[in-house]
Amino acid sequence: YHFPYRGGIEHRNHEISRRLALKHDVTILTSRLPGAPEEEIIDGYRVIRLPSRFIGGYNPPYVSTPGVLQALEDLNPDIVDFHYRWAHSYTRAMKKYDGKWLFTFHNTYGEGVGIIHIISYINDSLFCRMIRNRRTICVSEFVRNDLLNRGFKKELTEVVSLGVDLYDGPTREDDYFLFTGRLVDTKGLKYLINAMPSVDSSLVIMGKGPEEKKLKSLVDQLDIGDKVTFTGYVSDDEKVRLMSSCKAFIMPSLFESFGLAAAEAMAYGKPMVASNVGGLPEVVGDGGILVPPASSNHITNALNKLLEDDELRWELGQRAKEHISRFSWDNITAQTERIYLKELEK
Repeated sequence: YHFPYRGGIEHRNHEISRRLALKHDVTILTSRLPGAPEEEIIDGYRVIRLPSRFIGGYNPPYVSTPGVLQALEDLNPDIVDFHYRWAHSYTRAMKKYDGKWLFTFHNTYGEGVGIIHIISYINDSLFCRMIRNRRTICVSEFVRNDLLNRGFKKELTEVVSLGVDLYDGPTREDDYFLFTGRLVDTKGLKYLINAMPSVDSSLVIMGKGPEEKKLKSLVDQLDIGDKVTFTGYVSDDEKVRLMSSCKAFIMPSLFESFGLAAAEAMAYGKPMVASNVGGLPEVVGDGGILVPPASSNHITNALNKLLEDDELRWELGQRAKEHISRFSWDNITAQTERIYLKELEK
């Protein structure tokens, strides 16, 4: 996928591509979402969208795109960075492609819960046979270490984190905590909502997703509708307002290969409460409080600790902004470019 769909992978590819396009010819080859143009230039890089079929109601749905291999061969690029491992039409094309290519591993191996975890695990075990001996970029040390334990070669793996836009505008502190992200099981939002009855503050949940109806029902069951607000999608200006005005951010994920939403939030100089899972400890550093996953009691205690200590909130917020500065998109793009050039020299 790529724009107009705006997930974490799409955002990363956009930010890196528009910077690389200042020095290189960059093309993103992707599926064509309904209503999207077949081809366009976005901030200096080219987007080619191939006719595709979309299956299922999950967001994003399963995609099948014929013609990927032919399109790659027609483009004849110096190097291909492959990003998506859940679409067999793309995987088949890359198996047959004779040019130079590498893979960027964005999500946790076997990510998901219930039946999604089982399907994801089987898919990843088959997919990794294809890339185990190929240059692989990982979005966190956690992802890299997990792949090394699964037989990947250290000399062929690199870590290039996701990036953030560093915020330098005004901030204030209103009486609410903020979650931002997709409303899916793996984000652990039911544990956050169950924590709120014992927290003397409000919660704003920014985003949409397939679990929204269930989460709203849980809020009603707990009779805390006056404390929890669902915003859905918001404008860029409203997103900045919410992120710059909260007391702290909350990321109660059950799985997280990196935690882009956490990194973006910390750029506002606000403290973070996050689950101690996956790549989140790398992102949070000393700029927040880590709690065990799936524990409403620990979330309650962390939020109340921040509410009761103004100095602690300020200190953690300052640490958060300082720590996250290393994840600027300019730094991430430079690291990515070095890997591409090194691979081309082989």
